[in-house]
Amino acid sequence: MVKMFINKHRLAIKTLLMLALSAFLILSALILFWISTFKVPSAESIQERRVAESTKIYDKTGQILLYDTGGNVRRSTVPIEQISRYVKNATIAIEDKSFYQHRGVEPLSLIRAFLANIMTLSWSQGGSTITQQVVKNSILTNNKDISRKLKELVLAVKLEQMISKDEILSMYLNEIPYGGNIYGVEEASGSFFGKKSSDVTLAEAAYLAALPKAPTFYSPYGPNQDRLEERKNLVLREMLSNNFITKEEYGSAVAEKASFVAKGNSSIKAPHFVFYVLSYLANKFGEEVLNTRGLRVTTSLDYDLQSIGEKVAHDYALQNKINFNAENAAIVAIDPKTGGILTMVGSRDYFDENIDGAFNVTLAKRQPGSTIKPFVYSEAFLKGYTQDTVLFDVKTQFSTACTPDNLTTGNGCYSPDNFDNIFRGPITMRNALAQSINVPSVKVLYLAGLSDSIRLARDMGIQSLSNKGDYGLTLVLGGGEVTPLEITGAYGVFANDGVKTDISPIIEIKDKTGTILERHNPNPTQVLDKEITLKISSILSDNVARAPSYGQTSALYFPDRDVAVKTGTTNDSRDAWIMGYTPSIAVGAWAGNNNNSPMVKKVAGLIVAPMWRAFMDQVVVKYPNEQFEEPLVLDKLQLKPVLQGIWQGGILATSTSGASTVYGGVHSILNWVSKDDPKGPIPENQSLDSQFNNWEYGVRLWAQDHGLSNDQPFVID
Repeated sequence: MVKMFINKHRLAIKTLLMLALSAFLILSALILFWISTFKVPSAESIQERRVAESTKIYDKTGQILLYDTGGNVRRSTVPIEQISRYVKNATIAIEDKSFYQHRGVEPLSLIRAFLANIMTLSWSQGGSTITQQVVKNSILTNNKDISRKLKELVLAVKLEQMISKDEILSMYLNEIPYGGNIYGVEEASGSFFGKKSSDVTLAEAAYLAALPKAPTFYSPYGPNQDRLEERKNLVLREMLSNNFITKEEYGSAVAEKASFVAKGNSSIKAPHFVFYVLSYLANKFGEEVLNTRGLRVTTSLDYDLQSIGEKVAHDYALQNKINFNAENAAIVAIDPKTGGILTMVGSRDYFDENIDGAFNVTLAKRQPGSTIKPFVYSEAFLKGYTQDTVLFDVKTQFSTACTPDNLTTGNGCYSPDNFDNIFRGPITMRNALAQSINVPSVKVLYLAGLSDSIRLARDMGIQSLSNKGDYGLTLVLGGGEVTPLEITGAYGVFANDGVKTDISPIIEIKDKTGTILERHNPNPTQVLDKEITLKISSILSDNVARAPSYGQTSALYFPDRDVAVKTGTTNDSRDAWIMGYTPSIAVGAWAGNNNNSPMVKKVAGLIVAPMWRAFMDQVVVKYPNEQFEEPLVLDKLQLKPVLQGIWQGGILATSTSGASTVYGGVHSILNWVSKDDPKGPIPENQSLDSQFNNWEYGVRLWAQDHGLSNDQPFVID
């Protein structure tokens, strides 16, 4: 039956086959003609295209250019013979092991890339040889589609037919971007190591081969220097496995740490901030987009404030080096309402290699000292404790593994001192926080709860705090680690009435056509009750409350403006901090040494506060003179005496004449409250609380020393 159909329609079938064959031949001819039009661009056109489509980074006005990734392009072309064999072998080992065997493309790599693309439903995997990368960099198209990939494959084969392998490798090494405005291995060798590409060591060659994959991310001047070190060692392992080097050479090169030349400062403003932005852009869009799509980035940076910060940090760090052995400093400022980073000074001088100035301290994890205390007190206020709650500042053993009379620290015991080695007896939470007294603050952390305090701090933006087992009760004295950027942002939550905004260096990003790729959304979120933030702001701006520790005319006091301030110094004198804010701006400052060596043992008020004040004096005048809203006044009638500020007992009776009598004697707060329910009933069995006996011991000693051993009543007029 099929045979009959074919015989009957033979002519029609023959016609269809002829049409199909003709269409195939015509399509093939068109494809071949299309392929024949592919041209390999010259090196000059490559350079011109890259410069024209570089990324430009501006301050918040959109007028001040901070950095142009293609500005003042630096390129030095050298013959392949003048490039170290270490560089050539390192590049081949990490980029294209079969470079000298294939004919422009590597089928197995293409198949692997194709399968990966199918699995991810993208064309992000290229399987590119060095030849393909030369072609891709010359084409400079952004689309990762089949058409572009086909062009790349065809041109790679054509290029291999036109010139030798060494010429292709020469094009690659002379044209590849190494970050910013540095193109070609000769320029990179001079910029990074101060030598010609023919003279680099094996380790230096491995660094150079490590960079092109992601030159912004792996920049030796950026925040990921540890990752650059890892990739350099990966290059060396690949060289060893491909017999380019011996085991002895490998071992020596892994151990070698290159000394990078200080980066020049002629073409970049606010370098710590710029590299932070470049890292953000590379992570968000990829290195290729960053270097080829002509991005126009308007950042949040206020260059006026940045300039002030850079000068202040430089001048005061040099003074501190002489006076306190603290040679470095950092300043960060944030707009609490938008989350925009206004100032980022990561060291006293980005270009000073003697202090590792390119390292950005504002992004580094350091112990915050007492600047963490307001977050713990906030959690205590959330639990129901008041500003007037009385705690006893007496020598106390906090480890339940040690006896109450063992007032030492070490060997599992923990009995901290105050910064001035003075113990004040009964003190309110307000005064304890304002004066930054350690012992009552440790008690506040216990009452607030370690887990809940960490949760609140993280909610407010301090993501570095994680495992509570790492800190214990030392957290409130700075036992954890935070970055200056994130803790300044968290203080901004206090300034913004408990509303957290997402911290960002970006206002807007456009591509070369003007299309908006990203616009910052502050994403405001209420993470802390407004009344709690008003209490904290009231305490931290109360000059009378802090005067016993800081004096009436300290650098923290602004007579004509509301400024909330908190200082912090680590016990080992390695970090000095100060955090301050108005309703319009939050500013954090740090002083210390990048190598973590200790400073002269002084409080932060002496080391870092003068620098912070010099910055603030020039900054606050640029903003309206806003006042902090006053917190609500609590009705104390229903509160226990200890929550009202009365320490002489826990039971309050009022006579018909209006006089009040307090009964119960002198005890720690744990005698009167259950720590998780301070406004609830007095606990029936106080000794069930693991800290009760330890706290009670110190209070009893204090009472005896003050002639208050009897539980006599106290009459309050």
